[in-house]
Amino acid sequence: MSTPRKEVFRKYFGRVVALLGYKFTPDAELVEELLDAEVELERQFGAPYCPCQARTGDRARDREIVCPCIPYHRAHYDAMKRCWCGLFVHQDVEDPSALKQIPLSELKAQGKL
Repeated sequence: MSTPRKEVFRKYFGRVVALLGYKFTPDAELVEELLDAEVELERQFGAPYCPCQARTGDRARDREIVCPCIPYHRAHYDAMKRCWCGLFVHQDVEDPSALKQIPLSELKAQGKL
């Protein structure tokens, strides 16, 4: 179900991530689920936090997981071609099912960051 706040997020996030070379994942069901979760997180905590990352209670650190958090994690997400929760993927991605979460430590160990 679409809510006014969810539609605000959809429009705003879409514009922001397009400037960064990303888009919403083509998986429409995932988009709906994650936007619903962000609306609820905003209601509970005052900001649309990433539903896949834990808040720490440290305002400065938690700001790094307010959606869209791509600018804070750019190198990591560029290497994965997606954001952590998968809401956004690089604009050239057609099939996001092949994209996986890769811990930052693993990318560093592989010399990719």
